[in-house]
Amino acid sequence: MRFNRPSFTSHAIPAFTKLSTIVFLSIILLQSCQKNYAPDLSTVEMQLIAEDFVSPIQVVSSHNSERRYVVDQIGKVWVIDRNGYKRPTPFLDISSKLVTLNPAFDERGLLGFVLHPEFKANGRFFVYYQLPPRAGGPIPGGTWNNLSRISEFKVLPEVLRADMSSEKVLLEWDDPQFNHNGGTLVFGHDHYLYISIGDGGGANDAGPGHVDDWYTVNTGGNAQNIEANFFGKILRIDVDAGNPYGIPASNPFVGKPGLDEIFAFGFRNPYRMSFDRAEEHQLIVADAGQVLWEEVNVVNKGGNYGWNVKEGFHCFSTTDSSKELASCPSVDNRGKQLLDPVIEINNWQNPLGGKATTIIGGHVYRGDKIKKWQGKYIFGTFSQTPTTADGELFIATPQFSTGNQWSYEEISLKGHPDNLGYYLRGFGEDDHGEIYLAVSSMPGPQGSTGKVYKLVTAPY
Repeated sequence: MRFNRPSFTSHAIPAFTKLSTIVFLSIILLQSCQKNYAPDLSTVEMQLIAEDFVSPIQVVSSHNSERRYVVDQIGKVWVIDRNGYKRPTPFLDISSKLVTLNPAFDERGLLGFVLHPEFKANGRFFVYYQLPPRAGGPIPGGTWNNLSRISEFKVLPEVLRADMSSEKVLLEWDDPQFNHNGGTLVFGHDHYLYISIGDGGGANDAGPGHVDDWYTVNTGGNAQNIEANFFGKILRIDVDAGNPYGIPASNPFVGKPGLDEIFAFGFRNPYRMSFDRAEEHQLIVADAGQVLWEEVNVVNKGGNYGWNVKEGFHCFSTTDSSKELASCPSVDNRGKQLLDPVIEINNWQNPLGGKATTIIGGHVYRGDKIKKWQGKYIFGTFSQTPTTADGELFIATPQFSTGNQWSYEEISLKGHPDNLGYYLRGFGEDDHGEIYLAVSSMPGPQGSTGKVYKLVTAPY
């Protein structure tokens, strides 16, 4: 596999061996889920903010300017101004740069967008997207699937359009499959840029483009190998130092075996993550599972979150991913604990029952409009089956200080008591801590059914 990091001098997503144990755990989790930790959920509703998108995946706030930036997977970013007007010309359009997307379903495209903390002063912003593949590939005579890239752009003086000539490539890597790209870019309270990247795609974290790791019981994989590539990792870089970026000296593998950019590892597809804007600014990452379990993790520096040794709390098998292994290590080859999630929900394929195709990470609510949600973590699922637009929302009670699992329950909105009626593609949070949903009626990047909603107190 070819893995490129520009030189610092360059200009450059789904019969057990221990059935009794699993049933017991599932009953506990179900009982936990059913506890009433968020009363009067039906007093909340979805308020339409903007529509006519293809595949909106993210809503970004612009640092007290009251603008909202809507990220469309097809390569465009749209501005909704303070009056709720969607500007007719995209703020950014890199659709011509993208690898050709499959309209039925695709996990590639424009996946991440974030404004620099000092955006109002410096006009800098960052994107994560997939381009057509370069020559070569993991199989002799074959090709890569795509080229993944992190770039910086600047705005034109009027601050309403991106300067397309200003692109500065920070990172890029050859990607073997179309799926499991992660995709979140977010700045931490430390002003460093955090990047979530999936395990390279396919299934099991195994196959062409997936390297060997220390756990020989399972085939693969990228997520446990900290020296070969960025796959299955959360990265942290300093975009205000170095050329094209700097490495924070406190990153866990600086001066040790492991790529310096890595902040945490052991993820399958950390598609969406966010920082809590209060408490200790914890990083919360939702990691998509394969067949049995979906999970949410509170991520700490240097942490190993278990994939593909584990899926959720359970031992994973690359031989048969529909069955849990009888046992697996609790520590990695460095003696470090494999860290458990704070939330686990059943995948729709789980024989014990489940209705989540993919978990979608959201935000801890820090707004003041929905009082009973204060301090609760809001997240969701893409859908309940792959072919039905019926995503759901959930609300959890964080236990940051104790490290315990988080109790959660489904949110039943006033006008949508059973489900959202859409595929849930992503979330957003504004400067006041209010939460937005990015949804569409299509499972893939096609049509114009994409909408952005705000969660509000009903009636609004």
